[in-house]
Amino acid sequence: MKRAFVTGSSGFVGANLVRALLDAGWDVRALVRAEAPSLDGLAIERVRGDLFAPHLADAMRGCDAVFHVAAHYSLWRRDRDALMHANVEGTRSVLAAARSAGAGRVVYTSSVAAIGVRAGAPADETYQSPPAALIGAYKRSKYLAEGEARRAVAAGQDVVIVNPTTPVGPWDAKPTPTGEIILRFLTGRMPAYVDTGLNLVDVGEVAAGHLAAYERGVAGERYILGSENVTLREMLARLAAITGIPAPRTRLPRAVPLAYAFAREYLLAPLGLPPDVSLESVRMAKQMMHYDATKAVEELGVAHRPVTPALERAVTWFRDHGCAQRGKLRSED
Repeated sequence: MKRAFVTGSSGFVGANLVRALLDAGWDVRALVRAEAPSLDGLAIERVRGDLFAPHLADAMRGCDAVFHVAAHYSLWRRDRDALMHANVEGTRSVLAAARSAGAGRVVYTSSVAAIGVRAGAPADETYQSPPAALIGAYKRSKYLAEGEARRAVAAGQDVVIVNPTTPVGPWDAKPTPTGEIILRFLTGRMPAYVDTGLNLVDVGEVAAGHLAAYERGVAGERYILGSENVTLREMLARLAAITGIPAPRTRLPRAVPLAYAFAREYLLAPLGLPPDVSLESVRMAKQMMHYDATKAVEELGVAHRPVTPALERAVTWFRDHGCAQRGKLRSED
C-alpha cells in the first residue's frame, strides 16, 4: 500500500484529495493544525503541526508521495507578509523536509493565479504573465512558490506542479471565493453581477488530477487542472436552474464595486469595520480568467467531469451544513 503525506488536508481541495487517495487504496498521513472536522470519520493518520514544524521531515519518512496543498489565501493588502510567509517560505520548508525525509515525488498545488490571464484567449501552461502584471500578493506569492519548486527540480528533486482553476463541489468549508459566490446567491445577497469570466472545474476532477500528476506527470512541468470557461452570468444562470432562485439581471458598471471596495478597505477598515470586498478582487474581475487544460487531458489522462453536477453538489453540501441560512462556516486549515 502506498502512503501519502498531505498538507492542507482539511481545506477544500485537500479534503477532497484525501478522500480520492483513500478511494484509490492509499494510506494517508494528514498534516493538520486544528481539529479538522472535514476529515472526521476517515481512516487516516493525523499529524499536528504546520509547514514549519520541526518534526515535518520525520512525519514524511516512509511516504511515497507528498501532496503539498496547503496555502494561505487572501486578497487583502494587510495580509501580504502572511501570504509570502505561508506560500513561499512554507513551500520551501515542505520541499526541504521532503528531501530530508527521502520521501517520494512531491506534487505541489499551485494555482492558475501564478500563470496570470492572457487577453483575448485562454491561457495554457506555456503562458506567463509578467510578474509585475499579476494582481495582488496572493498571485505573486504563488508565482514565487512555483519558483521554489523549479529550483528544487533543478537541484534534483522530483516535483510536479498542478495549477487548479476554480474548483466547485463539497467540503468548501472556509469557503473559497467561488464558494462565497454560491453562498451569496443562496442567501439572497447577490442582487447584481459583474461582467467577468472564470474556468470552473469539479473539485473531484482536481483531486483526480493530483493523483494523475503523481503517476504520469513530468518533474518540473506544470499542469492546469480546469474544465469549462464560463462567464459569471452563466454560472449564476446554472445556479438558478439548480435552485429555482432567480439569477440577478442587473450588471454593475465596474466603477460601482471599485468605489465600494475602496471605501471598505481604505476608509472603513481603519475604523474597525471589516471589509467584505477587496480592491484586488474587483481588479481581478476586470479580466476574463479563462484557461486551456488540454495538456492535463492529453499527458495525464485527466477526464473532464460535467461542472453543473458539481455545482449541484456544492449547493447540497452548503445547505446540509446549515450555511445556506447563516452564509458562513467555521474556518478550517
